[in-house]
Amino acid sequence: MKIKLELFGASRDFSDKDHLELNIKDKASIDDLRNEIIKYIDKNFQGNEDFIKVVKSSAFCSENNEIISDNYKITKNQNIGIIPPIGGG
Repeated sequence: MKIKLELFGASRDFSDKDHLELNIKDKASIDDLRNEIIKYIDKNFQGNEDFIKVVKSSAFCSENNEIISDNYKITKNQNIGIIPPIGGG
C-alpha cells in the first residue's frame, strides 16, 4: 500500500516537500509505519538521531484529523499525518 505521510513541525525537515510517500505492507499498524519512517531516515539521513527521536515521540493522525494509536491498522492507501511534540515534549 502507498501512504502519503503529511509532515508537520520538526518532521518537515525529513523532505523538501510537505510529505513523504512510503510503501508499506497490507494491514500495517502505525507502529509498522513508524519503523518504515526510521528506515527512511537511516537511508537518507545516515540515521540522524534527532530525526529518529522526533519519529519515536510523535503522534499520528488519520485523514479525519483524529489522533490514532500505534496499533491502528492501515487498510487502504491513505494520507496520514505525523505530529511531533511541541517544545521538546
